[in-house]
Amino acid sequence: MCGIAGYLVNSYAGDMSPILHAMADVIAHRGPDDDGFLETNAKSCSHRVGLAHRRLSIIDLDAGHQPIANEDDSIQLVFNGEIYNFQSLRDELISRGHKFKTASDTETIVHAYEEYGDRCVEHLRGMFAFAIWDARRDRLFLARDRFGKKPLFLYQSGDTLLFASEIKSILQFPEFERRVDMQAVWEYLSYRYVPGPRTLFKGVRKLQPGSCAAWEKGKFTEWSYYTPPDCAVSEAGLVSGDVAGNFLERLEEAVSIRMVSDVPFGAFLS
Repeated sequence: MCGIAGYLVNSYAGDMSPILHAMADVIAHRGPDDDGFLETNAKSCSHRVGLAHRRLSIIDLDAGHQPIANEDDSIQLVFNGEIYNFQSLRDELISRGHKFKTASDTETIVHAYEEYGDRCVEHLRGMFAFAIWDARRDRLFLARDRFGKKPLFLYQSGDTLLFASEIKSILQFPEFERRVDMQAVWEYLSYRYVPGPRTLFKGVRKLQPGSCAAWEKGKFTEWSYYTPPDCAVSEAGLVSGDVAGNFLERLEEAVSIRMVSDVPFGAFLS
């Protein structure tokens, strides 16, 4: 588990560095091993961008510091999660001319974004929430894994966009007005949780599972890249043959790709 946080604000918003560090400090429990920061101006000089990361070291312990960049530093990434197919994806990207400076799964996302753009998420097998600052396009790109295993919260007001792994990071922003979303309270009392995209804080929302978002040229958009198949799949006759055998084969493969680690790991059995 790692933690990410960041901002995109108007250039005249004042010194955001203490706020960015506070956003990271409050989620230090998510990543006690390391922290990293990037603060830069957009080419247009109309906005400033900040990325923060708290790291729990799992893969490439020495060289996995974040934010991590491409060869010319025009792409900067902060990432929470793990990409299980990073080794095969890395080989594919190297064959296409990309040069890697680490052995981390994190850097694979950087080059996948360079190669495939927003569709990089379709090539990732794993759990993830990440933010990419694309300096070439003055563009902030956010993404969350298909089933939302890794959290990502958003707050948007005027020229201000905040994102974080936990809401408490967003609460560090001085201009954020802490108000309870009463509709979310009713939903919590009804369902014992708050269905997305709502949260208990008015104005803070979840980036939905299987979704991406981007800010570019003052415009913010969100879209879904994945929808789980439903019962119509079996009705269409797409599930056939040795169903139990196929399931066990997929289960074994799924477990196998999750066993790549540079530190000891364990398994929960229930």
